[in-house]
Amino acid sequence: MQTPETLTGGQALVRLLANYGVDTVFGIPGVHTLELYRGLPGSDIRHVLTRHEQGAGFMADGYARVSGKPGVCFVISGPGVTNVATPIGQAYADSIPMLVISSVNHSDSLGKGWGCLHETQDQRAITAPITAFSAVALHTDDLPELVARAFAVFDSERPRPVHLSIPLDVMSAPVSRDWSHEVRRSPGRGLPSASILDEAATLLGNAQRPMIIAGGGALAAGPEVQHLAEQLGAVVFTTVAGKGILPPAHPLHAGATLCIEPGWDLISQADVVLAVGTEMADTDFWRDRLPLTGKLLRVDLDVRKFNDFYPCSVAMRGDAQQTLAALGQRVGHPQHDDRPARASVTTLRQTMRTQHAPLQQVHQAILDVIDQSMPVNTFISADMTQLGYTGNYALASQQPRSWLHPTGYGTLGYALPAAIGAKLGTPHRPGLVLVGDGGLLYTVQELATATEELDSPLVVLLWNNDALGQIRDDMLDLDIEPVGVLPRNPDFQLLGQAFGCALHQPDSLEALAGSLEQAFAHPGVSLIEVRYLDVRDDVTA
Repeated sequence: MQTPETLTGGQALVRLLANYGVDTVFGIPGVHTLELYRGLPGSDIRHVLTRHEQGAGFMADGYARVSGKPGVCFVISGPGVTNVATPIGQAYADSIPMLVISSVNHSDSLGKGWGCLHETQDQRAITAPITAFSAVALHTDDLPELVARAFAVFDSERPRPVHLSIPLDVMSAPVSRDWSHEVRRSPGRGLPSASILDEAATLLGNAQRPMIIAGGGALAAGPEVQHLAEQLGAVVFTTVAGKGILPPAHPLHAGATLCIEPGWDLISQADVVLAVGTEMADTDFWRDRLPLTGKLLRVDLDVRKFNDFYPCSVAMRGDAQQTLAALGQRVGHPQHDDRPARASVTTLRQTMRTQHAPLQQVHQAILDVIDQSMPVNTFISADMTQLGYTGNYALASQQPRSWLHPTGYGTLGYALPAAIGAKLGTPHRPGLVLVGDGGLLYTVQELATATEELDSPLVVLLWNNDALGQIRDDMLDLDIEPVGVLPRNPDFQLLGQAFGCALHQPDSLEALAGSLEQAFAHPGVSLIEVRYLDVRDDVTA
């Protein structure tokens, strides 16, 4: 057994992470992270080799979204940090817990411009605006304090990424004492005051048309959301991040339809709206502002949300699950007639399908085949692609943590690496990737990681319209002659074969159903290429 005198900062940090429950890290070893990798052999932490630091960050994001645990990645200083900055930004926008640990140059050189390998003027300044905090460990004894602070953010505050930079000399220095078992527990999230809860419960109990918006911060509060909605006879909307909080068939469940006109029309009729765990951003609703006419009550961990674009009548800072349970106890069992709310939801569901534009009709047909073909516990990782945009509201999730979409930051190329991370976080669940031809080429190299690491079903459904379709359509809508939106694509079947994927190229909806059935039975990665023209003709025939 090594003594504290021979245990380096990097080794001790890896042991500490394992004691915090970290079981997987994503990254690419480099000359500046060798001391971290010295600590991995013999630990209980699995290292997943990615093919780009951006892939490492997105895998950590997907791991966190599906498992509920922080995603962790190791990257080198300089280019490793700038490469992972995009996934950090995505995790920040969508409130995803992520711990990014990087090296940085020797302490004596920091900020001096000596031209050291991977040197940046101020590495912390790159990530500080897109993290809960970014810090540099100037001594080995700083590491347990900084890790504890990171997990306090994940467990007690609005979860967002944290970046820790470790100078090379600190990473390789012997620790003064073995702090690798010093796991510090967080205080938790708590409840609003009794008086605030009473005020909110009174408003909800007296409401004639109450409605609930449940976001990603309410993923653990599904039973509480359902119970309160049934007490109040309240329509429940979710954001895209909150999909799956209620069972799809629940008669009060309006789904993630606040991004389409029927949803906007319905929410405008509410006299009281309870928003739980959502920042209510324009990226959630696809419009500048929801047409709210009633009182707004908010439950959130971020106090800055209470008086932002949507000032609220009652602000409840606290844990979503505990707060909703407390509200349910106070509301009791009022005699609300929920038949109007149920009828509104039924009408909304029917209207959503009948008002599809031609392109969305094609999407809906594909999504219906997916819904009928995938196992019930499948998670879906959707890219910034037209099929994914329609799926945001038109494809129901059977359970929470089943729909991954880069809503806030809108990063192209997210879906594939995020799905790989999600598979490694919950290997018992089948995974489905919805990605366009443009988005796949952003991170296609991570198919190498997927085929190397996975031995259970991950299905990559490639929506190939041979274009950056959404941007092309936006240009045409604005009377701009399309430029740069018709790329020359590779032969995706040959590309998938090169990576070792099982291959499918269905040319009809019936063939797609067969391909999905085979792919979900395949113990590995399958690539299903769906060409827009083939399926369009099948839908409109």
